[in-house]
Amino acid sequence: MTQPDIVPLDAVDLADYDRFQQNLGWAQFDTLRREDPVHWNPEPTPNRGFWAVTRYEDIWAVDRDTETFTSEQFVGLEEVDDDLRDIRRSILETDGQRHLALRQLIAREFSPRNLMKNYEGFLRELTRRTVDEALSAGEFDFVQRVSADFPIQVLARLLDVPREDTGQLIAWGNEMVGNTDPDYTEHQFDSPESEKYKHLPFRSPTTQDVFDYGRALRDRRRGGDGTDLVSQLANKMPTDGVPLSDRDFDNYFLLLVIAGNETTRHAISNAMLALIDQPDQLRRLQDDPALIASGLEELLRWASPVYHFRRTATRDTELGGKSIKAGDKVVMWFASGNRDETVFEDPYRLDVTRPNVDHLTFGKGSPHLCMGNALARMEIRLMFEELLPRVRDIELAGDVTRVRSNFVNGIKKFPVAVKVR
Repeated sequence: MTQPDIVPLDAVDLADYDRFQQNLGWAQFDTLRREDPVHWNPEPTPNRGFWAVTRYEDIWAVDRDTETFTSEQFVGLEEVDDDLRDIRRSILETDGQRHLALRQLIAREFSPRNLMKNYEGFLRELTRRTVDEALSAGEFDFVQRVSADFPIQVLARLLDVPREDTGQLIAWGNEMVGNTDPDYTEHQFDSPESEKYKHLPFRSPTTQDVFDYGRALRDRRRGGDGTDLVSQLANKMPTDGVPLSDRDFDNYFLLLVIAGNETTRHAISNAMLALIDQPDQLRRLQDDPALIASGLEELLRWASPVYHFRRTATRDTELGGKSIKAGDKVVMWFASGNRDETVFEDPYRLDVTRPNVDHLTFGKGSPHLCMGNALARMEIRLMFEELLPRVRDIELAGDVTRVRSNFVNGIKKFPVAVKVR
């Protein structure tokens, strides 16, 4: 990706999904960082608009200040009705001690030490199998054969579900996260029909299918001694002494299905596309595979698989010279922060030797730091350690198409032709 074209400030609209599908979000971010880093962005009704925060330091200030900028009023752009919030609330929409207690239920499974001990060997074998099967085809869709297949197999292991169910899990994740893309859903979020499903996360009837699937797993494992994530949610008591309700379990399981698949998948896709577009960096990793581990943070900065998360101001405050009112939506555009030229020199150049890449991809060190960040790092590292040394040449074999979304920076079609060594 080269430096994007300039978009005039009065033409910026971060609520326009089509611009992101056309990969035009970056030009808008550049304009906002340069001219109006805390910018009021109107939205179509019934939403009321939001403050777009696009500079690295401002994003970091919002993310770590949970007293002024809360997650309790939800983290997407959708304005959820007051009477539906408790029904739809997940760990993402929880702050304070309850948030910590919910994290601690399964946090140990995602610790770097536990992953190294219990999962790295399995993951490397799984990676090799995925790579073997993909490279045997010569020409294939990279998303379908590599970046979607691999993380979902990892998730299946963590949840202890059959391999044959992984296709369904992928389809469910696509429909929920891609709820603004007509290729993924018949019930688009931005259509009047979605009102029928506003009591469900993502306004998608598919979430009920996921709830039913998860509850069936939980009910079979209650009282057992399993160590999988479902068994832990079924049998452990949160440290605050408040047990998980059925709705708590539903929303936790739903989050695992999505977060354990979608973000890693899109990170792998975007990183691979960057290496194809900037082949000098691909050659550096192939010539010196040790750079894959040290260059991982640069790949994550570049990939930025999630464009934004929202907070809501709890009180009147000031940010970037703008007066924020209590109740205003404040949206952290992590992807923009990862291209902030005051933090990352020449940010549209992928540089796998870039030092000290303190990106925002996983939420940095905030209370809402992505719980699966160590697992995602391991998956991405292993994938490129196994794939890149075996590739002699890789090039696009057709058009790359993106998900119609301003939430997930996703690629849905990515045809490649590969020659192996």
